[in-house]
Amino acid sequence: MSAVQESIPTKSFVQDLSTVLRKNVREYGMYIALFVIMAIFAVLTKGLFLSPRNISNLINQTGYIAILAVGMTLVIVIRHIDLSVGFLAGFLGAIAAILMVQYLLPVIAVLPIVLALGIGAGLITAFLIAYFGIPAFVATLAGWLIYHGLLLQATMSTGTIIIPNKTFNAIGNGFIPDIPGFGFVPGHALTLLLGIIAIVLFVISQINDRRKKMSYGFEVLPNEIFVLKLVFISAIVGLVCWVLAAYNGISWTAAIVLLVVGVYHFITTRTVLGRHIYAVGGNPEAAELSGISVKRITYVVFGSMGFLAALSGILFASRLQSATTTAGNLFELDAIAAAYVGGVSAAGGVGTIIGSLIGALVMGSLVSGMNLMGVDISVQYIARGLVLVIAVIFDAATRRRGG
Repeated sequence: MSAVQESIPTKSFVQDLSTVLRKNVREYGMYIALFVIMAIFAVLTKGLFLSPRNISNLINQTGYIAILAVGMTLVIVIRHIDLSVGFLAGFLGAIAAILMVQYLLPVIAVLPIVLALGIGAGLITAFLIAYFGIPAFVATLAGWLIYHGLLLQATMSTGTIIIPNKTFNAIGNGFIPDIPGFGFVPGHALTLLLGIIAIVLFVISQINDRRKKMSYGFEVLPNEIFVLKLVFISAIVGLVCWVLAAYNGISWTAAIVLLVVGVYHFITTRTVLGRHIYAVGGNPEAAELSGISVKRITYVVFGSMGFLAALSGILFASRLQSATTTAGNLFELDAIAAAYVGGVSAAGGVGTIIGSLIGALVMGSLVSGMNLMGVDISVQYIARGLVLVIAVIFDAATRRRGG
């Protein structure tokens, strides 16, 4: 009798877990994909993939694509595309280099100038789309050609502009400072402390959200699944911080990416602007009839995309410590791929900022893992293409099922 009673809760838990995964397959699928990819490469590289140094490098190498993927997610959500952001990022990185090397401007002046130029470029694209009605594909393809030409013009005299500014170069290569006097702590103390704070804030926010949903009568996860979710995500955050602390801690690139993701996640989930963006993506005509200015949203989203392209260009130029003629090449395709792998829908109206970050990590993990294994670059492109196709097929299948 006791054996039967013990088997009932186990069966119920498994059923609940199966139901939750099935209902949230779009949201949880990308996390499962990332976990599987990292586990496979960890085995194939005999643990080298999960070494502190490689994880730190993976985050830094993925940073500038993750920044673009955040903006690209919102662009695709409102049913557009932006092909210009790759060479726009490369061109603005070159502008930053020129301002520091040729005009001797300090970093504190260069950064706002470059970011403002990025916003301006994004607003020009939005003007072509919103005012003239030019399809985003055509308008941004023109931008792709123009910014590619401008990048070649900017680097024509030297081919590569070396950036000697240590402060600027630290953005893409440096790490946040540690807390002095904590030598007894194994590893980077501040990284461990930030990890603990992040876990505590995550748990508190999840509990508050759950209570709020329950007070309004909304459906929430079963207790056991909710606890499992808290434990799993907290363990992942703690493990990542522990691994990074064993190397040099959190890099400035990682800190910037997390800040951008946090701000955009808040905007898209907690503000009226965020609701309007998704309303436009869901049904532009209905959104316009309800009083939402589709043109205004187009300006906001593409202006934001230009800002993030500038930030991506800064991160890339800082990491290379130079501006090159090929900077930004294929960045837009990597960003689009990351957005789709992260769960954004080709039909518009669906996609999350956290998903774009996970998508960027999935694509970055593929590249990092295959590089460690010595896989030929041609095979790497094929593998990344297949992952993108699978992501789009998955999106189409879940939409047909109403997932």
